[in-house]
Amino acid sequence: MNQEYIQKTNELYELLVDTQYEMIQEWMENVIFTPLWWFGLSLSILPWIAWAFFHHKKSRNRLLFAGFGIVIVASFFDFIGVQLGLWIYYYELIPWIPAYEPWDGTLMPVSIMMLIEYKPHISPYLKGLIFAFLTSFIGEPFFDYMGLYKEISWNHFYSYPIYFLIFLFGYWLSRRNNFNIYWSPK
Repeated sequence: MNQEYIQKTNELYELLVDTQYEMIQEWMENVIFTPLWWFGLSLSILPWIAWAFFHHKKSRNRLLFAGFGIVIVASFFDFIGVQLGLWIYYYELIPWIPAYEPWDGTLMPVSIMMLIEYKPHISPYLKGLIFAFLTSFIGEPFFDYMGLYKEISWNHFYSYPIYFLIFLFGYWLSRRNNFNIYWSPK
């Protein structure tokens, strides 16, 4: 074993824990229950409520499968971007999640699920291009303007192909129909 590596990793881990503790303290003093925190909470709940009322009930499981797949992929990319210092979020809903969960956990999946369901005869590629445009060039600048997000080493143009691919991934997931039931309760 490389003892120098282990020692350096332990030192860096301690710095990380100390920094996270400070971030949580700042969040508790300056973020929770502020108007932008309440805005994030609303963005986390209201779109799901709207979706629950307006989606086609027969498509629920299929769309939820796609939506939760989108949450996983979007959160993964968001975590990487934050960890690499490409962008930063302020006014997080939860301080120990290094991303803006209202975006990854609600706005992206609900928007994609609604687009998948709305006018199903329209090309998913066209819908993906529209979704990517709206999220990259309207959503991200709006969140930047609101003070919730800041690009550090990133540009909205870089997001466009990523959002397009996330939409296509969600669409692909929504079209899966090979679920087998190996066990059923008696």
